[in-house]
Amino acid sequence: MSTSGLVLCCAYVVGLLLTALPWKVSGVPVGAIALLMPGIVTALVMPRVWRIGPRAKVWLVAGAIGGFAAFYLGFRTPAPGAADVSHWLERSSLPSQVEVWGFIETSPRLTRSQKIQFNLDVFQIGGSVKPSEPMVLPEAATGHVYVTVPLLWGTGLHPGQMVSVKGKLYEPQAATNPGGFDFRAQLAQQGIFAGLNGKLVTFPEPEGRFREQRTLWRQISGEVQRGLWEVRGRIVRSHVSGLSVPEGPLVSAMLLGKGGVDVSFAIKDAFASVGLAHALAASGFQVSLLVGIMVRLTQGLEKRLRLGVCTGALVVYIGLTGLEASVLRAGVMGFAVLLAMTLERRSRPLGSLLVAAVLLLVFNPLWIWDLGFQLSFMATLALLIMGPALMKQLDWMPTGIASLVAVPLAAYIWTLPLQLYVFGVVSPYSVLLNVVVAPVLTVISLGSAIAGLFGFFYIPAGSLASMLLYFPTHWLIQLSDWVSKLPGNGYATGTISIEQVLALYGLYLMIWWVVRLQRYWWIVTVLCVGLVAVPAGAATTQRFQATVLATSDHPVMVLQKKGEVGIIGTVGERDAQFAVLPFLQKQGVNEVDWAIAPHWPTESAESAGWLKLLDRVSIHQLYTLPDSQKPSSPVSAKHQRIDQVIPLPLGKAIPVGSTPIRLVSAEPAALRFQLGDQIWLFVDEMAADRVKPMIAAGVFSAANVVWWGGELRDKKVLEQVGAEVAIASGNPIFPELEQWFQQHQTAAYSTQQDGAIQWTVDTGFSHLLSADSE
Repeated sequence: MSTSGLVLCCAYVVGLLLTALPWKVSGVPVGAIALLMPGIVTALVMPRVWRIGPRAKVWLVAGAIGGFAAFYLGFRTPAPGAADVSHWLERSSLPSQVEVWGFIETSPRLTRSQKIQFNLDVFQIGGSVKPSEPMVLPEAATGHVYVTVPLLWGTGLHPGQMVSVKGKLYEPQAATNPGGFDFRAQLAQQGIFAGLNGKLVTFPEPEGRFREQRTLWRQISGEVQRGLWEVRGRIVRSHVSGLSVPEGPLVSAMLLGKGGVDVSFAIKDAFASVGLAHALAASGFQVSLLVGIMVRLTQGLEKRLRLGVCTGALVVYIGLTGLEASVLRAGVMGFAVLLAMTLERRSRPLGSLLVAAVLLLVFNPLWIWDLGFQLSFMATLALLIMGPALMKQLDWMPTGIASLVAVPLAAYIWTLPLQLYVFGVVSPYSVLLNVVVAPVLTVISLGSAIAGLFGFFYIPAGSLASMLLYFPTHWLIQLSDWVSKLPGNGYATGTISIEQVLALYGLYLMIWWVVRLQRYWWIVTVLCVGLVAVPAGAATTQRFQATVLATSDHPVMVLQKKGEVGIIGTVGERDAQFAVLPFLQKQGVNEVDWAIAPHWPTESAESAGWLKLLDRVSIHQLYTLPDSQKPSSPVSAKHQRIDQVIPLPLGKAIPVGSTPIRLVSAEPAALRFQLGDQIWLFVDEMAADRVKPMIAAGVFSAANVVWWGGELRDKKVLEQVGAEVAIASGNPIFPELEQWFQQHQTAAYSTQQDGAIQWTVDTGFSHLLSADSE
């Protein structure tokens, strides 16, 4: 690729990235101005400074392309249309039940809650305000819906199929905890602004209804989708029938990607935690394998026919994977290799990668913010520009072994800043594990392709071939599970800022561009570690904040006090997985100094939340209520991660860490403690039948902040406490109490409505969900 082409391609990518800047000037995105103006300046300056570089008009065009990219992404950003199904959520009387008609867009997949999920392209909707009332006259609608249905109703569904789904329409939830998963934003990027919790699925097409909706385009695309779904199904069945579960789905995912195959979530989580998530994503390795096989098989064909056959095979494979961004990137680069071979020209991988990125981002500019696309691009870039340098440093090793080390090491280094920015977690065993399993992954990938090809023609033949892969696949599962449980795996560093990400990649590019600096790679390594570790350490020692998390089971607070971390509350299984652990990881917490558990589990079923928590963090001191029973056996098995279990004395203030805490009631649990100049009163479960005895016992003495779980209706509690701030966990605040809060100028928050509530010593109270996001 010429230098001018490189400048123009980079300008487009940078223009898309600058849309992250939230500001606008007279309605014009700052990102557009940020490239238009420098484009003019560089057109005047660069030709004089860089005489052999691009001419002035190239820099002007680059600035214009960058500005266009910013506008283009805004134009392509999905927004609900006038007849979008999501507008039903804005109605004053939201129907209790709706019936939505449409075409299945995506391959149905199994969710963690054991339901079937798919996206539905809607053409009609109807509903009723009360379940007992008949459906109102259906009306035409457009848009897409995120649908979940029970497992029984989801069996046999396939893309392109017309269905009718009855259920409850809902608005996707935004992130409710700091650093939490923003489900609403993820769906909005796909043009989905409503979800449907389906209860019943019917099929109107066999009855002869809505035939006019099956247009010629829908008919063609539906047949193509169904055909790919059937081929994918034959391949998966051949693997599963030969290997059973979980080995069979894993082998299928290594060939087709996890998008179209239901791999066990336990395996997905284990692979992700040890740095093997790439094994479940169809990407460059599978595409290069396919291209290599097809090139060998078509050696005797005429060049153009050979190109057509190989390209056709590549297109079919990409269709089977479900059009994942990583495999599309690999597919474009694979086509570039085929084209170079046909034209008898030398392939330029770096130029091909940049062209592939630009073409895909023209097709869908929103992929610039897709994590899978970013990781795939960075990993491939690492192999191209850092791989050769590492091979040179490892020239004392045999070439085959040096390659096994250089490839995962380069990919790990170049994807690490993104992983730290998004997850704040690193796996110290990732590189070594990838080196060890690389030959096994190659064998399984090649074997899965051969077995899948046999299974396409005759499933028993594919099943027989798959049996040969049992031992390497089973060994891979066992090894990843063992490594995921090693001490220090999944070490939480805390998330880093975008400025740190840019600085790290700047250092990477500098040491690659300036060859003389490569001999001082260890200095750059120290700088990179310092860029991450120093700000993280400084923030940890200075941070003084309390975060009441938005939980679904019980109230939970995480207290961070100048390096000390404490947890107050009972951790349920769902809350541990989706609220507590993600928050701790993104705050860089690997050890909890103390925890107070108002409800210590006494049954195995109640232990799941604590077990999940103890899998990732250790607890030095665990405080329980005086009459709590001994830990249940599942928690006892993890007891080595709890240094000390201490019963809280009733009515006596004791230092818990550096915070004096007094248990004022055991049933229900109520605590008093002080943060800064604020006195807090926490009641674990504000049940109506327990409030009066607590009022009589004087539990509700004066405090600045009252925080409770359960349902509070009695105003006498608030009158006794006289709090300036009230926080309800898990439940909305009742209207009669809202009036009382307004009359007494009390700031009231509900984690259900406001998301996580955070207090800091400097800024006071804030809540995560702003009025705009609500």
